[in-house]
Amino acid sequence: MIELVDLVKDFGEVRAVDGITLNVQRGEFFCVLGPNAAGKTTTIKMLVGLIRPTRGSARIAGFDVQAQPLEARRRLAYVPDFPFLYDKLTPWEFLRFTGQLFQMEEQPLAAAPAPLIRRFQLEEWLHKPIESLSHGTRQRVAIASALLHDPEVFVIDEPMVGLDPHHARVVKDTLRERASRGMTVFLSTHQTSVAEEMADRVGIIHRGRLIAAGTPAELHRAAGTDGTLERAFLSITEGERATAPQALG
Repeated sequence: MIELVDLVKDFGEVRAVDGITLNVQRGEFFCVLGPNAAGKTTTIKMLVGLIRPTRGSARIAGFDVQAQPLEARRRLAYVPDFPFLYDKLTPWEFLRFTGQLFQMEEQPLAAAPAPLIRRFQLEEWLHKPIESLSHGTRQRVAIASALLHDPEVFVIDEPMVGLDPHHARVVKDTLRERASRGMTVFLSTHQTSVAEEMADRVGIIHRGRLIAAGTPAELHRAAGTDGTLERAFLSITEGERATAPQALG
């Protein structure tokens, strides 16, 4: 469902992403970990078509994001770490607006928001201006809206930012359930605990390169560690293994 081939992005003389190649299958929950400025968000922006790669390609459900942008984006949902919402709209209006952007028919558009509104506990805020909402509530509105058209691929950057433990649990459970029904999830996070709990596979990006990818157990074997995923992550990024990419599994 997601295919990155030799993906490169240069900003002047700075190479932010350096030759990332990766395949993520249908229904797979893939988490990307990396230090600050590792290239995670730049990779995501190329994946969803917000910036053009210097070299290489990204495909969603078989469609090239640059050559076939409309076909790719119909199958995609994307929530950044600080999502942009129209502040003067209410959550209800924003949900309908999002559904209309994805050309949902009126009947499913009328029915689809209700379970998401209940799941993300938005009833109290449904008819209040988005500008009056807390960051955590805005994040819940953004995620609910992104799920409205039942995307095949869901890309989300730092989803737990601003969420209290209860709503973080709701988001985790919702994404895991959707993945079990076939939605591919590509999640970027700084939190090794989130990746360890949620991911089928974990990729580690360091200095713009994908230096390791595999299950948490495979990463532990590569790093020679045990215990929490944090130990493997620190060993791989700080040790000699960070000097060359590793193929695991």
